[in-house]
Amino acid sequence: MSFRVGVVGATGYSGTIAARLVAQHPSLTLAFATSDAKKGASYAHLGIRAEGTLVANALAEARAEGCDAVVLATPAEVSLELAPRLRTRYPDLTICDLSGAFRLRPASLYERYYKLTHTSPGLLEAAFYGLPELFGAPPRGALVSSPGCYPTATLLALAPVASLVDEGAFHVDAKSGTTGAGRQAKEEHSFAEVDENLRAYKVHDHQHEPEINLHLARKTGVTPDVVFVPHLLPVRRGILVTAYARLKSGVAEDAVKKAYEAAYAGKRFVRFAPPGEVTLASVVGTNDAVLGWSVRGRSLVAFAAIDNLIKGAGGQGIQSLNLALGLAEDAGLDHLTRSAAG
Repeated sequence: MSFRVGVVGATGYSGTIAARLVAQHPSLTLAFATSDAKKGASYAHLGIRAEGTLVANALAEARAEGCDAVVLATPAEVSLELAPRLRTRYPDLTICDLSGAFRLRPASLYERYYKLTHTSPGLLEAAFYGLPELFGAPPRGALVSSPGCYPTATLLALAPVASLVDEGAFHVDAKSGTTGAGRQAKEEHSFAEVDENLRAYKVHDHQHEPEINLHLARKTGVTPDVVFVPHLLPVRRGILVTAYARLKSGVAEDAVKKAYEAAYAGKRFVRFAPPGEVTLASVVGTNDAVLGWSVRGRSLVAFAAIDNLIKGAGGQGIQSLNLALGLAEDAGLDHLTRSAAG
């Protein structure tokens, strides 16, 4: 059986990954792909050998007829308009949104961090947070709100040990390659500004900080206090998270190890490694998350590395679609592993 899937915004970095994975998937068919910037171009522009032509984003709603799922690789404001229309017109359609449109609840949090005045509170409350390792399989027909790349890595690193840490307090140092910002023509993302440079940005003002705190609380029941500081690396892809915390009195290193092993037992896309081996090179090109930790006394340092475009975006979206459609979690992703990547 083959499921028909459309990809809206297929020429952005995340959308291109999603479209390629759908086209190569053994149980999915790329029903349509949209792009305003490249409308009329063949699928070859995406590195896809299948026959087809990119159409304008405005045609997405009509083209979704007869589809089983749609991936929205669109800006938050576009997803906020399009997802409700798709849900109203096609109630059984599974929608996977890769933007931040439906990650924050209540709606007031969304308005604060995305500076929008119109929201859809019903959908905000109903969206399924698509981080399968922590929140399980979304139901078929769900609106899946796929996590941001930074929260994916950070939540995977913190969730198993949040209850072991004093007051749920973590300081997170996160570093990302330039594709994390999408295809934006901004001066601060130009080669001249990024090359041989490293800088923090949006300190105490990053939209992913409330997302991390919200969903860490939902998963663990702990009221967390996460201070999140992102940095821009002069590389194209990959995220490395280093989180610092103070363990509760009496918590030994073995308890930390057992917490991680219990949380991710049998999880296909999570691997453990010593801290020095949690690297970008170990994950770029894969759907894996590589985690590590180090304990000295009550000091805990936790590590996570992912590919921001695959596990942090398009790959994780397909992982959630697999589960929602009743397919094997690694269907169409089994080649995106450390062993396959070399």
